[in-house]
Amino acid sequence: MSLNASEVQAIRRDFPILSRMMNGRPLGYLDNAATTQKPISVIERLNTFYREQYATVHRGVYTLSQNSTWECDEVRKKCQKFLNARQAEEIIFVRGVTEGINLIAAGYARKFLKAGDEIVISEIEHHANIVPWQRVCEEKGTVLKVIPVNDRGEISLEEYKKILSSRTKIISVAHISNALGTIHPIREMIRLGHNAGAVVVIDGAQGAAHQRTDVQELDCDFYCFSGHKIYGPTGVGVLYGKRELLEKMDPYQFGGEMIERVTFEKTTFAKPPLKFEAGTPAIAQIVGLGPALDYVEKIGFEKIAAYEKELLTEATKKISQVKGVRIIGQASEKAAIISFVMEDVHPHDIGTIVDQSGVAIRTGHHCAQPAMRRFGIPATARASFTFYNLKEEIDVLIGALHHVYEVLK
Repeated sequence: MSLNASEVQAIRRDFPILSRMMNGRPLGYLDNAATTQKPISVIERLNTFYREQYATVHRGVYTLSQNSTWECDEVRKKCQKFLNARQAEEIIFVRGVTEGINLIAAGYARKFLKAGDEIVISEIEHHANIVPWQRVCEEKGTVLKVIPVNDRGEISLEEYKKILSSRTKIISVAHISNALGTIHPIREMIRLGHNAGAVVVIDGAQGAAHQRTDVQELDCDFYCFSGHKIYGPTGVGVLYGKRELLEKMDPYQFGGEMIERVTFEKTTFAKPPLKFEAGTPAIAQIVGLGPALDYVEKIGFEKIAAYEKELLTEATKKISQVKGVRIIGQASEKAAIISFVMEDVHPHDIGTIVDQSGVAIRTGHHCAQPAMRRFGIPATARASFTFYNLKEEIDVLIGALHHVYEVLK
């Protein structure tokens, strides 16, 4: 079952920014893969917390501090439920997916990998899922192996199987490609990775906001997502890790709160999750993440996925019909992300002209330069949709693209 028109309009009223004008036109926000807008429930929760409830956590016996601690603990439990983790201690608060992957690279890979071991990623990963592994390879003498994608932007499981071996120790892939929208076959990839004896990391930056994610059903070893891509605040994210792995890992950062005991001779560390949460956390942002998760749960992932598929289908059809336009990445399993180029027109020029119609799209390499090189292009324009977008906004985008062609061709 999908969202109907009246439900979408009701949702839009929950997002104050969607009612504003941009360049004299109604705002059509189509850059949701980069970051999402915030519902009033998140905005008001942050406002109330800062005005009436703010205090540091874990370190005070006074009521205000204890209440802040309780609020953060409740959000941790909410994240556990959201991902269906086995226990709240498997939920680590980080700044976002970038920090989550760096934590795994520093705390697990640097500790357990040795020269000759292999790390496997795909050809269309975000830089945040490439560079940390490159650094590990440089430091440890490990080898980075890359799964190729076909012209549709899809991973071949047969090619993936050829790469796997007894030397494969870590596999790290996106749930959904931010550059192309490809939904990777992660269930099968996880299963095959485990059969090879590897630990599997899933970058859920694009996945968690658009699909029901059950880490126990997936059986991934790590999964991370960013709050700002799921209608929550910036500066907060979640890293899920299996408890037995978190117990073995070294801390990523050192300082207050992540310790059990400090002397000048020796320091012992707290148990997860505090072991990986050095310093004062992003308290308000953690609290604000709670109502964001509540919001998507209230709508329901089944409705979200169905409606976003409708948007993807209609937008793909109409964008394909614009003269001079070519869509990059047309996987059979795809999220509501469309990357495209226009013949002899730079994507930045597309974005600038489209903006004059009030439509916000992304242009550039989307922090995925190897993916761009795979398709022989420097950059794309990218429209990305979510449940508060209107089908009418697709038509405004199409009209703007026709105008781009007329002006620049």
